[in-house]
Amino acid sequence: MLNVIWSLFFIVGFISACVQGFWLDNPQIWTEIVNQLFSAATNAFQLALNLTGMLCLWLGLLKIAEKSGLTEILAKALRPLFKVIMPEVPENSPAIGSIVMNMAANILGLDNAATPMGLKAMEQLQEINPHKEQASNAQIMFIVINASAITVLPISILMYRSLQGSLNPSAVFVPILLATSCSTIAGFLAVVFTQKLKIFNRTILTTLFGLAAIVGGIAWYFSTLDAEIRLKYSETCGNALILGFITLFLLYGAFKKLNLYETFISGAKEGFQIAVQIIPYLVAMLAAIAVLRYSGVMDGIVWCFEKFFAMLGFNTDFIPALPTALMKPLSGNGARAMMIETMQNYGADSFPAFVSSVVQGSTETTFYVIALYFGAVKISQTRSALPCALFADLIGIIAAISLSYIFYQG
Repeated sequence: MLNVIWSLFFIVGFISACVQGFWLDNPQIWTEIVNQLFSAATNAFQLALNLTGMLCLWLGLLKIAEKSGLTEILAKALRPLFKVIMPEVPENSPAIGSIVMNMAANILGLDNAATPMGLKAMEQLQEINPHKEQASNAQIMFIVINASAITVLPISILMYRSLQGSLNPSAVFVPILLATSCSTIAGFLAVVFTQKLKIFNRTILTTLFGLAAIVGGIAWYFSTLDAEIRLKYSETCGNALILGFITLFLLYGAFKKLNLYETFISGAKEGFQIAVQIIPYLVAMLAAIAVLRYSGVMDGIVWCFEKFFAMLGFNTDFIPALPTALMKPLSGNGARAMMIETMQNYGADSFPAFVSSVVQGSTETTFYVIALYFGAVKISQTRSALPCALFADLIGIIAAISLSYIFYQG
């Protein structure tokens, strides 16, 4: 599936460029695409290089948590849940602890911590995967949940809205939480359906209702705060949680009498190896996305959507936010740029900017996540991971647009 999508991006992009270059007498587009293609390859390497430091830091800390038994304590509490949704993962697998920590970091919006922990989890799941070139059921479940993970504290989006002059940057807070919840539930149920998992039992229902209560409680608390205080608290909580994680790892490791320095170095070396492995996969995916984006295909798709919804009699006020929605599964930086561009063109507190912000926070960058995580363990056959993740994206985007109408226009 990923091979087909990747090839399609290039083919459609090049055809569009040829049409515009020859038939529309716009050969300049060829120069633009070539420049962006080379730039994408350079950016992919730079991205991996920038990620290397974070991988070394967090995998070093995670190694301390593993060796001290901290991740085992976290995993033990959630084993009944993982026994149902990932039945092939042994109860004593260290992957469960890494998955728990990755999901917790995602929920709290700690992207820098979530990615290294997620890559470590994929490596640990790969060790028990009998078919090394094919994604296991557990890896698919993990990837889809990861690619649609709930973010309770969308700090970066609130900050961008504030920088662009929004009078109420955190107005998108609750809609984002609800939209990303829809995305995660849709992705989870899609995997449950494809893998025929039996989820209607006390363990699953208790866990889901418990998480819903926690997320709802956090959302309610932040919704009661003043807009400026809410933004400040969100940023402060994120930074405090990062420092709290690091302090907990080190203190618990010291309590268990570990050699903290040597243990950290051991984990950091693994981070460097992972960073090197993912470079080819990032180059391939970002290059294909660049061709698709700068060939004019995105503009054509948005135009078609506008005409289609107008023909059906729908309110098309959301159309200027569609570039963000279309770019989000492909490129996080691209979607962020689209969101900022929408704010600059229509105003930070305009309806298109509101929709664009909610869309930006409703889902993850699916193709990047799949290329990054599966590339780290050299899996080429992703099976149902991509369709399920894209389904979650679709539901998240629909929910984001619908909720924006409800919250912005009443």
